Amino acid sequence: MTKRYAGIAWTAEGYRVEVLDGTGRPVAEPRDWGAARVAELIAWLGDLGGDEPPAVVLDSTNGLLDGPMTAAGLEVHRADPWLLPPRPRFGSVTARQLAEQALAAPGGLARVTAEGGTLTGRAEEYFEGVRRGEPAQKALTAAGRCFEHGRRDVPKVALTFDDGPDPVFTRQVLEILARYGARATFFCVGHHVAALPDEVRRIVAGGHGLGNHSWSHPFLFDLTPEQLREQIDRTTEELDRVAGTAPAWFRPPYGALSPEVLAALDGHPAALAMWDVDARDWSRPGPEQIAKTVLEDVGPGSVVLMHEGAGDRSQTVAALPAIVEGLLERGLEPVPLAELAAPPGPGGH
Repeated sequence: MTKRYAGIAWTAEGYRVEVLDGTGRPVAEPRDWGAARVAELIAWLGDLGGDEPPAVVLDSTNGLLDGPMTAAGLEVHRADPWLLPPRPRFGSVTARQLAEQALAAPGGLARVTAEGGTLTGRAEEYFEGVRRGEPAQKALTAAGRCFEHGRRDVPKVALTFDDGPDPVFTRQVLEILARYGARATFFCVGHHVAALPDEVRRIVAGGHGLGNHSWSHPFLFDLTPEQLREQIDRTTEELDRVAGTAPAWFRPPYGALSPEVLAALDGHPAALAMWDVDARDWSRPGPEQIAKTVLEDVGPGSVVLMHEGAGDRSQTVAALPAIVEGLLERGLEPVPLAELAAPPGPGGH
C-alpha cells in the first residue's frame, strides 16, 4: 500500500481533514472536527485501515496538534509557507493543499519530533529572530509593556499554564490548585476557548487569571501583521464573550519575538507576558524532572511557564503537587500574574 497523507487545516470552527493515497485519490470523505475532539480525530486516523495510519501534514500556523499526535505515535510533518499558496487572513491553507504538497514533494516537509515540537528544523531561525528582537523587547520591558518577572523582594510567584483549556487536564490542574489554595494564570488559545467555554468559566470561578495565547498557536514569524493581530483580537473577543473578561496580557507562542513581530505589535493594546522559569514540561521529561527544574530555578517574583493543553500533560499534572508544596515550604505564595505585576501600560514597572 502506498503512503497516505492526512492534510489537517484549521478554521475558526475547528479542523478539516482530507486523506489522500499515493495517487492523490481520497481515502475517505473529508471530515470536520471540533477543537475539543482531537482524541476522537486521532482514533479515527488510526481506524482508517492499512498497514499504518496516514502521515499527518500541518502548516506552521497550527501549533496545537503536533503534541497530541506525536504522543499518540502518529507521523507528523510540517509544510512551511514557502511551499504553499498564500493563506487566508484567518485560517490555514486547505487540507487538500497540505496533503497534495506532501505527495508532490514529501522530502521537502519537516518531520516533526516530540523533542523539537512544531519548530523542528527551524530552531536556528527562531533563536536568531529572538536574538535580533532582544533590544526592542528590553525597551518594552523598561516601558512596562513586557513583563518577565516581578519584584525579587516580594515572596510571590506566578504559576502560568499555556495552550488550554483542555477537556481533561485543565480540570485536573484546577483541582490540585484548589487543594492548596493556590491561584494561577491560564494563557488560553482561542481555538480551545471556543470549543470548551465551560472550562474557561471554571478557571475564572476558581479565582485564576486569564491571558491571551493566540488563536491557533502559530509560529509568529510566518504571519503577516494583519494575521497576527487577527489571532490576538479574535482570542480576546472570544474570552470576553465566554468569561466576561478581556485579558490585558498576550503571551507569544514559543516566546517568538523577532523585530518584525514586535513591529507588528507596536501600538496594540495587549502587553506582553513572558517568563523567567521554564518547566520544559512540553518535552515530557518525567514529573520528577519537571518539579526539579522549577524548584531549582524559582525565586521571589518568578513567572513559571508550564502547559495544560495541546498534548499529553499528565506529567505536568503529576509534578504540580510537589511544585506547589515546594513553593509553600519556601514561603512563596502562588498568585495570578496580575498580582505579581504592575498594571500593564506605560506607567507600569
